[in-house]
Amino acid sequence: MQTVPAIELRGAARRFGGGAGVGPVDLAVARGETVALIGESGSGKSTLLRLVLGLARPDAGEVRFAGAPVRPEDAGLRRRIGYVIQGGALFPHLTAAENAALVARWLRWDRARVARRLRELEALVRLPPGALGRYPRELSGGQAQRVALVRALFLDPEVLLLDEPLGALDPLTRASLQEDLRRVFADLAKTVVLVTHDLAEAAFLARRLVLLRDGAVVQAGSLDDLARRPAEPFVARFVHAHRAVQLPPEDGA
Repeated sequence: MQTVPAIELRGAARRFGGGAGVGPVDLAVARGETVALIGESGSGKSTLLRLVLGLARPDAGEVRFAGAPVRPEDAGLRRRIGYVIQGGALFPHLTAAENAALVARWLRWDRARVARRLRELEALVRLPPGALGRYPRELSGGQAQRVALVRALFLDPEVLLLDEPLGALDPLTRASLQEDLRRVFADLAKTVVLVTHDLAEAAFLARRLVLLRDGAVVQAGSLDDLARRPAEPFVARFVHAHRAVQLPPEDGA
């Protein structure tokens, strides 16, 4: 019996003025898989995430979640998908804990259940003591991103979507959070789709990379596939532009 993918795009396309957008795209993400969307600015990475989340409706084709068509009017879908964007997008007038538990409170979780979940996730993402009681302006960039991850994980979603979650951080903080994200992905065994411009980061966090250009998938595979077996010259140029990436050794080396 064939397993139903967690996420599937079938000829999905979304276009905006001037022809920008994404698609048609065919892509399936297996349950428990981590996939990184990479490419230049404007290649359609974030639009693809919005299609999966139901924040944008495809002009053509279909987007499916757990075997069912994604419908923008389906509010319940967003309880099954955690979403993290660059900077965290925390509400400045709420504490970190209030930000993290916002939807749970709206769903009328009792105080004890909220407190228990906060303790679990505080430990999971390695927030320092007292951070959940602070306001966003009192948090470092790395702490704010950890709080955003706590919020995304609060309802125990089936899928995590991360849109450049580490893009605005300094290199040391970014490296630390990369380690923590990879550990969280492994511990929770969630389905993860993340967007990044950084090829090394993509290869560190995901086994499968999907390179987009002008809204189309140019090549999908491992870093080794892209580096040693590029589907077209653009793939080779993209990899070459990230010279700091350490390629795996040749077979038998």
